[in-house]
Amino acid sequence: MAENETLECITEHERILQEIESTDTACVGPTLRSIYDDQPNAHKRFMEKLDARIRNHDREIEKMCNFHHQGFVDAITELLKVRADAEKLMGQVTDTDRRLQEAGREVTAQTEEVIRCRIQQRNMATTVEKLQLCIPVLEMYSKLKEQLESKRYYAALKTMEQLEKVFIPRVSQYRFCQIMAENLPRLREEIKEISMSDLKDFLESIRKHSDKVGETAMRQAQQHRTFNSAVAKQSSIGHYTKPVYSLNGQTHTQNGLMINDDTGDEEEADEEILTAQDLVDFSPVYRCLHIYTVLGDRETFENYYRKQRKKQARLVLQPQANMHETVEGYRRYFNQIVGFFVVEDHILHATRGLVTRAFTDELWNMALSKIIAVLRTHSSYCDDPDLVLELKNLIVIFADTLQGYGFLVNRLFDLLFEVRDQYNETLLKKWALVFREIFELDNYSPIPVETEEEYKLVVSRFPFHDAEIEKQDFPKKLPMSQSVPQIYTQVKELIYASLKFSESLHRSSTEIDDMLRKSTNLLLTRTLSSCLQNLIKKPHIGLTELVQIIINTTHLEQACKYLEEFITNITNVSPETVHTTRLYGLATFKDARHAAEGEIYTKLNQKIDEFIQLADYEWGMAESDGRASGYLMDLINFLRSTFQVFTHLPGKVAQTACMSACKHLSTSLMQMLLDTELKQISMGAIQQFNLDVIQCELFASSEPVPGFQGDTLQLAFIDLRQLLDLFMVWDWSTYLADYGQPTNKYLRVNPATALALLEKMKDTSKKNNIFSQFRKNDRDKQKLIETVVKQLRSLVNGMSS
Repeated sequence: MAENETLECITEHERILQEIESTDTACVGPTLRSIYDDQPNAHKRFMEKLDARIRNHDREIEKMCNFHHQGFVDAITELLKVRADAEKLMGQVTDTDRRLQEAGREVTAQTEEVIRCRIQQRNMATTVEKLQLCIPVLEMYSKLKEQLESKRYYAALKTMEQLEKVFIPRVSQYRFCQIMAENLPRLREEIKEISMSDLKDFLESIRKHSDKVGETAMRQAQQHRTFNSAVAKQSSIGHYTKPVYSLNGQTHTQNGLMINDDTGDEEEADEEILTAQDLVDFSPVYRCLHIYTVLGDRETFENYYRKQRKKQARLVLQPQANMHETVEGYRRYFNQIVGFFVVEDHILHATRGLVTRAFTDELWNMALSKIIAVLRTHSSYCDDPDLVLELKNLIVIFADTLQGYGFLVNRLFDLLFEVRDQYNETLLKKWALVFREIFELDNYSPIPVETEEEYKLVVSRFPFHDAEIEKQDFPKKLPMSQSVPQIYTQVKELIYASLKFSESLHRSSTEIDDMLRKSTNLLLTRTLSSCLQNLIKKPHIGLTELVQIIINTTHLEQACKYLEEFITNITNVSPETVHTTRLYGLATFKDARHAAEGEIYTKLNQKIDEFIQLADYEWGMAESDGRASGYLMDLINFLRSTFQVFTHLPGKVAQTACMSACKHLSTSLMQMLLDTELKQISMGAIQQFNLDVIQCELFASSEPVPGFQGDTLQLAFIDLRQLLDLFMVWDWSTYLADYGQPTNKYLRVNPATALALLEKMKDTSKKNNIFSQFRKNDRDKQKLIETVVKQLRSLVNGMSS
């Protein structure tokens, strides 16, 4: 067994040695560890084995060395020989290297320069390539700056858009591009602010220039209307030529044109009229609209613009407090409004959506309501017809102008009917002053004409025709006073003035004819009638003047048919047309004539009263003077001269006045006898009073005014006559016996009247009483008087019961 173990150990050691010899040194450790892991003292045996192997190898090395020694020696010998050559060669190489170094030093320097140039060339190429990408960005940004400086903001926004979408993305890695990209939103906001500021400046400017724009537009409309009127006038040659008339020194023709000697207007008309586009620079609006559209904020801009224009509209529609005082105030007001809506109309058609037709219509409807309210208020303050006429012309031009821009103006023409009523009122007020002045300056005497020329001049102003007067030789007198042709002329002037307002209202001839007739009727029935009534009531108008007024009104009444013909000639509307208004001003002159007649009666009675107040009867006289009283003779003389003037009165006016005067005189004399203040009357006073009544009866029987039949005028004194006869004859028995009978001689004597007068005569308490003798000499007669008094009282009491 020992031998087996030893054999195995030797075999193992051989294996380990082979592994050591054949294995990499890094793996020797596990092999060596296995030596120590075996039986104890195995490593000693392995060391021994290892030493034996080393010795074995040494022997083999020695054998090999010995085998190759001679060759080694030979090699050394050869090597020593080569050593000298090597040193020589080394010297040559060193010298060659030195020479090469010296020769290549310049080449090396040039090579480094070439390398540096090549690097620079490469860098330059790279730089050029990058600059070619950056230069368009910089050029666009420079272009953007130039556009901003020149205020080409819309183009600048387009440039920004190209920068953001095309150019900057190509070179976004560079910091300057990042700065540009960060700066563009700020520039956009600046553009928005600048454009909005320009818009605000535009809105402020357009507010100031609206007056000029409106004036230009209205002048164009007026020239167009004037041209149409001229064409219409040219086409109507051969028809009735309407006369020229004057208002406040301005000469007008019936076609609505104004004749003015001032050549400045003609020169102005010859000038080229600028349009709203010529007067207003709308570029701020377009620019701002484009900018906000590009920025995607168009709605904000539209809302702002419309809001601001609404505010400006309200400011434009606000009138000045004293606008109604001058036509310039109205003109400026209309110019501003027209200018505002002309601008809006231009914006509507030029911007496509900034404002809409609905928006402008809404603004116009709001403005129209305000305009109508303003005009209605301010026109009511105006009392000058020329100013109202100018206002009407302005309203027509204003309406025509805006109608030409597509705005509805029907309500303005409806307003003109209200203004027409106001115009008529102012005309009536003005003509009232004219009529008053005419009446005040009239001498109320027939118009004297010395020559044929004077006569023709009068009849050219007033349609007077009288065959008898025409046959008379010059000089002669026309029956009416100078106020008649003046009144007739002024009525025609009002018709002209009313026609002037009726023109250009787009109304038919029938409607214009109706307007003229209504205006004329108002003038006659209100203004002229009022002036006539006031004239008749004036204290200084005497009987002669009243007579002339009656004559004047008669001629004016007859002239009304010529006024109708005059209106017919102006309007070319036949009076037989259905619904044609007739001139009912005839009633004016009839009423005035009746009022004058009544005033004649009143003044005549007042004059009679003045004479009667001069009566100074001695009621207690014993006997009469044997002649009529002086005051009564003066009164009769006055009546005679007055009634001679009355012979010129038409109809039965003179007869009525004479009868009225006689009745009033009779009544006044009766009242004088029955005056309660008069306590006693003597028979002598009765006799004197009887003489006065006789003079009145003689006057009545002398036919002071022709036309009375029989003793009609004398009947005015019948009551006095029967009463005085009763007392003068003292025929009480007949009176009392026949009382109540139709055949009573004293039928007109009232018992109360007889009793009152008898009571004044029976007073016996005074010494001069006529019945004092009766009381002494004939008491039976006194008793008879008492009996008569009692019977009269019983009659009076019976009548009262």
